[in-house]
Amino acid sequence: MRRKDRATSRIKLALSFGAAALVAIATFAAEAKAQTSGEGLPNLESRVEPLGPGVTESRVLAELAAHNEQRRTALHDYTVLRTYQVVDLKGKVHAEEIGRMEFLSPDKKAFTVTSESGSALVRHMALTPLINSEIETAAGKEHHDSAISADNYSINLLGEQQVGPYHCFVAEVRPKRKDKYLFEGKLWIDIKDYSVVRIEGHPAKKLSFWIQRVDFVRQYQKIDGFWLPQKDQTLVQVRLYGKKILTIDHQDYVVNAGQSKAARAIVPEAAIALTSSR
Repeated sequence: MRRKDRATSRIKLALSFGAAALVAIATFAAEAKAQTSGEGLPNLESRVEPLGPGVTESRVLAELAAHNEQRRTALHDYTVLRTYQVVDLKGKVHAEEIGRMEFLSPDKKAFTVTSESGSALVRHMALTPLINSEIETAAGKEHHDSAISADNYSINLLGEQQVGPYHCFVAEVRPKRKDKYLFEGKLWIDIKDYSVVRIEGHPAKKLSFWIQRVDFVRQYQKIDGFWLPQKDQTLVQVRLYGKKILTIDHQDYVVNAGQSKAARAIVPEAAIALTSSR
């Protein structure tokens, strides 16, 4: 009986973690010592500086929307090596899955597993559904309803802040409705490219009785003119089971390899950047 109870508990843990991870990735699809998003997640150390003259919330959101449309048009395809891991706060890896994600405009994704290790239960109940959900919702309703736009969010500009090599506007973000596919937190937008550089926060709606809290950070990087995800970290606190961290590392990008050189030559340089909603 005890063995059965332990098995049931492990299944509940995996299901709870999987549900939290699915919401985190849907939120990511949207596109000074800062406050941490949660214990175990990284902080920014650069200080927040005053805003430049003439900068307003409405202007920043409008520029973000316009540049996102340019980036959506410019992006034809990419492939990226993904490493998914579930770890505890001491760094012990409970499950890992590595593979190649392929994207083809406008909405096709496919994932090929190259290696996997650790708990088969966690991989089956959490990581595999997470990957499948990203593929299935790439062009679905959740993708559009979670976009960082004036329809879904209001923002309060706090100032300007350095995020690694990128100088950004930093803003508090509040969703306009209680929706598990929206988030509440902070947003960093590159001042020159009007692309999302960093997101941190938590879902706007509680996920379930079992999941007490979900906090996440996504960091972007600029490669060959494109803004691409660099690392995702999601801290999940599950009732009775404590905290676990889901990390997704994105490496070895190949961008627009399927597009002809002639076609790439006519794309404006200013438009060559990956939208934060991908």
